[in-house]
Amino acid sequence: MPMQPWFPDAKLGVFIHYGVYAVGGAAESWSFYTGEMTHEQYMKQLEGFTASKYDPDAWAALFARIGARYAVLTTKHHDGVALWDTGHRSLDVVRDTPAGRDLVMGFVDALRERGLKVGLYYSHSDWNHPDYPSIRHVRPGESPSPYSHAEPGTEDPAAWERYLAYRDGQVGELMDRFRPDLLWFDGEWERTEEQWRMDELAELILAGNPDAVLNARMLSHGDYATPEQGTPLQAPQGPWELCLTINDSWSYRPQDRDFKSVRQLVRYFTETIGMGGNLLLGAGPREDGTIPEEQIERLEGLGAWIGRHTDAVYGTVAGLPAGHHYGPSTLSADRRTLYLICFDAPRDNVSLRGLRNEVKRVTVLGTGTELGHHVTGGLDAVPGVTWIDAPAAADLDEYATVLAVELEGELDLYRGTGRD
Repeated sequence: MPMQPWFPDAKLGVFIHYGVYAVGGAAESWSFYTGEMTHEQYMKQLEGFTASKYDPDAWAALFARIGARYAVLTTKHHDGVALWDTGHRSLDVVRDTPAGRDLVMGFVDALRERGLKVGLYYSHSDWNHPDYPSIRHVRPGESPSPYSHAEPGTEDPAAWERYLAYRDGQVGELMDRFRPDLLWFDGEWERTEEQWRMDELAELILAGNPDAVLNARMLSHGDYATPEQGTPLQAPQGPWELCLTINDSWSYRPQDRDFKSVRQLVRYFTETIGMGGNLLLGAGPREDGTIPEEQIERLEGLGAWIGRHTDAVYGTVAGLPAGHHYGPSTLSADRRTLYLICFDAPRDNVSLRGLRNEVKRVTVLGTGTELGHHVTGGLDAVPGVTWIDAPAAADLDEYATVLAVELEGELDLYRGTGRD
């Protein structure tokens, strides 16, 4: 299926990791898998999960306010605790926690009310399901776990069939009840594509919504790449998204104070959209459903920068390859305006190399101030350098200044090695 056009145009999404792990501030699922806490300690968190202040309308209002076009909610992480009222149950917040209600429906309705696309996260794996550790696929260097792998000689194909029926039943419920625009899968590394029966799963999903977008953790059925926690140095082939945390944790961990600054988030965001990707920025609510103030502050700081520079964000495509401008850039959809992003205050000039086009005008985005420009050098097919006058201090943005370069015609770049 061709990629849905809303996805590459979205630019910003919010990734919400919400679950029982927020009760004790534990790492989502991994804390019992790796031994950070015992399984018993982890599961005891079920008793404290209340969602007492859960307000999906407030979440959606925040997402819309910062300029996000979609959001993704963890409907079931590797711990197997479903956030909706599932008829294919192992564990769920409706019956197994004081929250006592479906938390997905409100999320979906609140996003749709504000015109945001709905993304639902679902882990293929379930480290609490009794039928899950029934077959093996151990990667080189991996230590198998009793939560995820059968011991040698104890494989149980019938149990694995039951597990797949459970997984397919839950995914089918998500499709039937919520009709998500995007499904964000995880946990795929623990089995092969054949063991997961990805062909059948993809068929089930697309029967429920032929326009659903799937991430790369659907393996050969994925529509887009999803690098995690680090901006790639080269853009993946095709559509993609960087998923990134605001501090170092996906879920609510009050001891993790290593928050990225707004300036750093602006840099991550612009470097990502400058290579044609989206940023899916993670936030971890407390168990009561409130998003910590430090995270809201940073989301709103990024959103305020986007609000001042919308022309350089929405309706753009990847900008200049590395070497033409010292910083990221984006390009208008008609390919006639370049947006140069400057993280630091330029001293004398901003240089633009390899540009064959005549420049009609250069302005500072947000203030409208026009800047002078001229070209030096160039010989035959090799264009000279376009020098843009540095903006005045009053025109500089606190986090990143954007220069709009209007071109005569569509962008035409020289990419050669120069005259011999």
